Amino acid sequence: MKAIVMPFPPSSLSGHANGHWRGKAAETRRWRDEAWAAALEAGARKARLADGDIVLCVRFVPPNRRSDRANFPNRMKPIFDGIADALKINDRRFLPTYDFAEPEMPGRVEITVSEQA
Repeated sequence: MKAIVMPFPPSSLSGHANGHWRGKAAETRRWRDEAWAAALEAGARKARLADGDIVLCVRFVPPNRRSDRANFPNRMKPIFDGIADALKINDRRFLPTYDFAEPEMPGRVEITVSEQA
């Protein structure tokens, strides 16, 4: 399976983001659906994963230095849900690891999926 590449997730996906819950629900659904499509494009339908943990290596490439890196992982939940949907698995199997790159335009998040050794 190829790496899943998506635009950098917005702060509105953070657990502490302000705003009306209906708007946040729509935003969350949109990101989940986009992650599902990106995972399918990366080959999720062909992936054959054994039982057990699945390692998600997440590389954050922010568009600028204005955000707090400690909050980046909080933005990933709908993306993880979409990937799990595409793989047809429960996301509780995911063991995410995080790498924080220097800012670069366009900002993005790169996710590789592998079984735990």
